[in-house]
Amino acid sequence: MKTEPQAHKPESPPEGPANVLVINAGSSSLKFTLFSMEGEAIRAKGIVERIGLDAPRLLYKRFDGKALKRKAEVRNHSDALRVVCDCLVDPDVGVLKTLDWVEAIGHRVVHGGEKFHEAVQIDPEVKQTIQSLAELAPLHNPPNLGGIEACERVFGDIPNVAVFDTAFHQSMLPSSYLYAIPYEYYEKYGVRKYGFHGTSHKYVAQSTAEFLEKPLARLKLITCHLGNGCSITAIERGRVLDTSMGMTPLSGLVMGTRCGDIDPAVILYLVRQGLSADDIDRMLNKKSGLLGVAGIGTSDMRDIIAAAEEGSEQAKRALHMFVHKLVSYIGAYETILEGADAVVFTGGIGENSAYIRSRVVSKLGCLGCFLDEDANEAALDCAAVISTPKSILKAVVMPTNEELMIARETVRVLTGVEEDDEKDGDS
Repeated sequence: MKTEPQAHKPESPPEGPANVLVINAGSSSLKFTLFSMEGEAIRAKGIVERIGLDAPRLLYKRFDGKALKRKAEVRNHSDALRVVCDCLVDPDVGVLKTLDWVEAIGHRVVHGGEKFHEAVQIDPEVKQTIQSLAELAPLHNPPNLGGIEACERVFGDIPNVAVFDTAFHQSMLPSSYLYAIPYEYYEKYGVRKYGFHGTSHKYVAQSTAEFLEKPLARLKLITCHLGNGCSITAIERGRVLDTSMGMTPLSGLVMGTRCGDIDPAVILYLVRQGLSADDIDRMLNKKSGLLGVAGIGTSDMRDIIAAAEEGSEQAKRALHMFVHKLVSYIGAYETILEGADAVVFTGGIGENSAYIRSRVVSKLGCLGCFLDEDANEAALDCAAVISTPKSILKAVVMPTNEELMIARETVRVLTGVEEDDEKDGDS
């Protein structure tokens, strides 16, 4: 069963901003997507790379495929945003007559802590809270805030909305999010599981419900976001019961360069061997995972699969570890959910690697999930059921779209629509 990607849409979307600009500001980059919310069409998208570094550049693509790549003289996010705005209103490549046509801006913010359970319109208090949470996400929250302040300077009074990676996971119970260490460390320092990739998991859960033509309030889903960063989430009736990433994005599955779950005593042992905290941090986040195990100089799953097929034992080992950890979590979450309706694959690997999906689903027979090999091979960057009709547990491929989710959340906040309580359809 294969079809074009289907996305969860409200039956009667409220009137709201017609053009929404989505911003994802990194430490040295600014990604942008401009949506026309009538039809949820992308009008333009791109990235300004290497902000504040040597040879910064702009990559820009319009809805009709017209694209450009050029140097950009930028020192900060405000400079980068002005370059983007110049493109958006450019007579030759632009899509807007004036910047006034942008009616709202949605921002990806990585960490909302316990403060934010949903997207919010940004005001001085919200910005202060985002700044205060920087110690939990030092590489992400400061540039996220920089993107917000750049938009305030360039666009003036246009409303800005923050959409948090952690918000969707805030429905977890303490039994899921607390660590078994003295409770005072949670109270004093906020040490707990927060989870990440929440915007993707939320979008995929909604879209899978739409695709399967079932209310999300009646579904139990295991969503697997597999890319360079990987996470898996157990979702019951639209709410998160558990997720694999923790206080930081380091824990859980084997990832491109991150180790995933590890005995914390390993870190203490390495400290006693003379490694510094910074050395260990770089090793666990930048040099581990598929990159560290496969030993071929890349974390790209396609290259690792190719190396394994050519006989590399280390590459084979990396693939076995990746699949083993993922299957272990699927089994655990099947139990937590007391039976799931579907396991869903998304992200760059989940959407595009029939090889990995085959390796994973082949181990789920005990859960009543059996692979349809033809459907799996045909499912490339599209929504599809890749399990056989007799499967009790469905296997689904569902492309994610975090930018569109941010745009939708921006409209929802500004139109005053409350989050769906996901009540049972019989009530």
